[in-house]
Amino acid sequence: MEQYKQEFIEFMIDCQVLKFGDFVTKSGRKTPFFVNTGFYRTGAQLRKLGEYYAQAIKNTFGTEFDVLFGPAYKGIPLSVAATIALSEKYDADIKYCSNRKEVKDHGDKGILLGSPISDGDKVVIIEDVTTAGTSIGETLPILQAQGNVDVLGLVVSVDRMERGQGEKSALCEISEKYGFKTCAIVTMKEVIEHLYNRPYKGKVIIDDTLMAAINAYYEQYGAK
Repeated sequence: MEQYKQEFIEFMIDCQVLKFGDFVTKSGRKTPFFVNTGFYRTGAQLRKLGEYYAQAIKNTFGTEFDVLFGPAYKGIPLSVAATIALSEKYDADIKYCSNRKEVKDHGDKGILLGSPISDGDKVVIIEDVTTAGTSIGETLPILQAQGNVDVLGLVVSVDRMERGQGEKSALCEISEKYGFKTCAIVTMKEVIEHLYNRPYKGKVIIDDTLMAAINAYYEQYGAK
């Protein structure tokens, strides 16, 4: 596993973004782990998060694209942080763009904020965590309404590696349905590999008891 992935896993723990215990997802699944990107709360954290996203974006999509689109609301700071990091780390001047939930009818009118999107633009979508893939179905019509754009794919922070609408993972279903690449900074398999029975700051985060709960969860909800 690449060093930046290991660092990102520990970064999520430090920021209390990645937690283990008893949780319920939006879809109603009882889960022993939870990823809440709302816990990235400081400028330093967002700066670092942008760098991890930039690394994953460069590894999968390169830097020869035009727009990084972050769907409202959580995608807005992600797109800003990642485009700043792409500029600083790779000298890539990528435009950021997000949508408004409500169309603005005065001043800077329209549904978009940040850069406009034009015919021929190559676009990468950035999100936090995708579990069911429903948000992409809402995002693509917004992009397509701007013109003949080329959506290269989707990047998220964590691939939960559980079933989406069918038996495959949500990221795999999105890739197959829309015909573009998907990637994550880390997968839950990598998280487990890095933390299982391995102390971090003097504490074993995933012990045998928690590992049994994780295995039971994936037995029920894991992607095939």
